[in-house]
Formats: sequence, C-alpha cells, structure tokens
Amino acid sequence: MEKLSLLFTKDGLQYQLARNRNILEENSFFVNEETPADFISAKLDQVLEKKCREIAVYSALNHFTLMPEGFSHHDLGYDLIAYNSPVDRDSEELMLSVNKKFGVQFYYTFPKEFYQKIKSINVPAKFNFSGEKFLNSISAKAGKEIHINLYHHQCEFFALENKKVILYNNLDVNSEVDFLYFVMFTLSKIGFGINETSFFVYGETSENETFISELRKFVKNLKIIFDNIPNRNFILTS
Repeated sequence: MEKLSLLFTKDGLQYQLARNRNILEENSFFVNEETPADFISAKLDQVLEKKCREIAVYSALNHFTLMPEGFSHHDLGYDLIAYNSPVDRDSEELMLSVNKKFGVQFYYTFPKEFYQKIKSINVPAKFNFSGEKFLNSISAKAGKEIHINLYHHQCEFFALENKKVILYNNLDVNSEVDFLYFVMFTLSKIGFGINETSFFVYGETSENETFISELRKFVKNLKIIFDNIPNRNFILTS
C-alpha cells in the first residue's frame, strides 16, 4: 500500500504518493487571486481520498518558535509562538517537533481544520515541522554556514556555527529580492561575515533563479545541494 506525504506552505498544498521508493503521483496547489477561500481545504479533501497505508505531514507554515531540546514547559507553547506571529488557539493545534541531532525543538501550530480532516480518515499519520526535517538533512561542518530551503513564495534558513544552530527563520515573501535582503540583513545581525560564511541552497532553486543569481554577486562560497525536479521534492522525499 502507498504512503501519502503532504506539505503545507503559506499559500499551498503539495502532495506525493509513493510505493517504496517509487513515486506514483505528485501535484501542487497554490492559492491565487481567483481561488476561493476554501481552496486548500477542498484540495485536501480530494487528496485524502487516495488509498494509502500511512501519511506524513510537513508544515512549513511560519507559526513557530525554536527552543533548546528538553524544554518542558509545553503549556507556554502558544505564548512563545505569539512572540513571532499572531496565534488563534481556537483554530490552531499546538505541535512539538524535536531534533536530537542538533539539540533543539520546535513548537509550531497547524490549522485544526486540516488536522481534524487528516485524523478523521483513520490512517496512521505523523506530523512534523519542515524546519526539523530540513535541519535533520543537513551535514554541517566546522565554521559558519547558512542553509537555505526555497519554496514557492517562501523560504526557510538556518545559520550554523561549528555545527550548532545559531538561528532559524521562515518567511513568506513574494519577491526574490526580499529573500536576499532578509538573509543578508540577518548575517549582519549575527556577525557572520560574507567571506567567511558558506552558503548552501536546497528546494525550488529553478523557480527562484533570480534569488540565486543575486546571491552569487555577494557571496564567494555558494553551493546548490538539491533542486526540486519532478518526482524529487526535497522535503517530501529526502
């Protein structure tokens, strides 16, 4: 039986249906000015009709906070997230995702409507935060590194120093130039010099060519690790 993987982003839903390592089906749905308010919800209903034995759910929605592994005051999760973005406790489910490899954990929220739809079909489902999945795939080395995962109109990135997480952020922007500005601004704030920092890029690199070409103008050490080509989505299949 097949495994269904779902990725929720700011304005979209992507899914992949696989049997073992063979990708049987994948598709993406993105909100635009013409789509109805319940567009993603309706698409999720359709996707959940597909026969599968298990579901993997990844949320890249930017309602999150990063804490050291072992932080146990889970009752503060909503309040901590609220420092970064508005939280509606009635419509958002509080989730926890732990990364033992780097000793950090993420509190994040996921829309209760989607959570209940997924749970209601009685198929085993595992939920995770995209940042944790991304971080777990990183092979860090000594020195200062920026790892950037690109989505459709969205990106997330980690700043690492000597294999320790210094910062994580996830932002929704409609301009590739905005991506670049925010990343460069962050570097200046955390004291990462351009020439001493290595940059690694993953995800929708073809869709974000402007960002990458502009980034190359400023940095010396840039490497594209992974490009999402058909049947090879970084988060869904890595």
